[in-house]
Amino acid sequence: MTEDLEEGNLIFKAEAFLSYVVLSSWRDSIVVLKSCEKLSPWAENLQIVRRCSESIAWKACANPKGIRWSYTGRTAKISSPKWNDMKDSSPSRNQQVPPDWWFEDASILRIDHFVRVITAIKVKGMRFELVGASIMHYATKWLPGLISDTAIPGDEASNCSMSNSSSSGGSSWKGGLHMVVTGTKDDTSSLQAKEQRMIIESLVSIIPPQKDSVSCSFLLRLLRMAIMLKVAPALVTELEKRVGMQFEQATLADLLIPSYNKGETMYDVDLVQRLLEHFIIQEHTESSSPSRQSFSDKQHMGMGCILNAKARVARLVDSYLTEVSRDRNLSLTKFQVLAEALPESARTCDDGLYRAIDSYLKAHPTLSEHERKRLCRVMDCQKLSIDACLHAAQNERLPLRVVVQVLFAEQVKISNALASSSVKDVESESHAMVTNRKTLLEGTPQSFQEGWTAAKKDINTLKFELESVKAKYMELQNDMASLQKQFDKMLKQKHTSAWSSGWKKLSKLGRTTHLVENQDDSPEIQDSLEQNRKTTRRWRNSIS
Repeated sequence: MTEDLEEGNLIFKAEAFLSYVVLSSWRDSIVVLKSCEKLSPWAENLQIVRRCSESIAWKACANPKGIRWSYTGRTAKISSPKWNDMKDSSPSRNQQVPPDWWFEDASILRIDHFVRVITAIKVKGMRFELVGASIMHYATKWLPGLISDTAIPGDEASNCSMSNSSSSGGSSWKGGLHMVVTGTKDDTSSLQAKEQRMIIESLVSIIPPQKDSVSCSFLLRLLRMAIMLKVAPALVTELEKRVGMQFEQATLADLLIPSYNKGETMYDVDLVQRLLEHFIIQEHTESSSPSRQSFSDKQHMGMGCILNAKARVARLVDSYLTEVSRDRNLSLTKFQVLAEALPESARTCDDGLYRAIDSYLKAHPTLSEHERKRLCRVMDCQKLSIDACLHAAQNERLPLRVVVQVLFAEQVKISNALASSSVKDVESESHAMVTNRKTLLEGTPQSFQEGWTAAKKDINTLKFELESVKAKYMELQNDMASLQKQFDKMLKQKHTSAWSSGWKKLSKLGRTTHLVENQDDSPEIQDSLEQNRKTTRRWRNSIS
């Protein structure tokens, strides 16, 4: 077989066939690499897997304008021509080749060979968006649980998983010889779960580090499967960080991940809390990076994007809180911590947060007054819209103190608006509002006009009630002031009465001394004094 005896033996011919025939053809490279799954140790030792992977990577990174064939993943009836075959009679000559033409062909490979191909493609310098798209395509094909809610949905998942494990069927691969696995249905499902866990761990390790290489929805669905299949905690944490990098792109449906760890709540609220923490850390890092602070224009643009991202995340969190608040097992502390995780500047309007609070109060009617006040502290009454204020003023589930705060905040808004605008501005705005209202009323149907008049009457009645409450509040303040004055007067009278009794005693002593001094002028007074002295002496003697 070697060249020791004669030139052109089997090894030379096999090497020439591999180099000039197999590696020069896209389809043959895919087929040979797929065939190496049955010969894992020998194919690795002979460098066939490495050479096929590099050949596929080089062809995938080449200019797609030179590609003139039907793709192998779409089951062409005839074998595809070689890589450099560009005949004029090709039916796809005038068709533009999409950049993802190689996704389907690469997705038929086993996970370890796919990882080798993607690693070689990344080394060649392909755009990270295409690399991420190919990973998403592969995961969608081999992980049916990404689309459905179950990770192993029956026969289809079984076929996909078993074909990925080995093309010979029912065999496991670990880089060595294959062993046929036979057993019960439970053993098969556990084997499928193990293989899917391996696929998830491999895909997470090759996702490009760039922010938008894969979608946030894909990352969340992959995270759900990783938690359900009990993937390694380090990879789960890595996925959580990746989701936090682009958390503003998430949707409510993707965030509603069930609690697989047999927790008290229906949904995994702690997971969303961790994702939100990763997002806040990422935004803080981006805002404080020196690259943003070096150029003022870029810094302003970056800050605007950060504020927009925080606003989108705030709306997403409010919607999530509204959804999970219906769970009776959700504790008040978890709700409050998740609601207060974002800074106050993230929310310009607290209507969504008020909706979540109202939903939580509906689902938890046994809350005490203190707990309801504690729940409402997460909401800023000054950030509520007019519709939310009207609803909150009539909401019996809210504490009375919160209702008063809502009414007071609305009154402050009205007074500030009136104080900031001058008389001319008010007249011009009122004139413009009247003209706009006339045009709107002319163009709207009768039902809308009747609804508008009814709403206007309600607003006027609420304003009248607000004025009456304000007048009663002023009356109560006046009564309080009058009561305070009366109370102060009573205190003064008590102090003056004690002092006046003391002064009366002192005045009596003063009068007696004055009489003693004038005893020469009045002998009668002297006699009376002598009698008083005698009586006092007798009284003293009797006591002694």
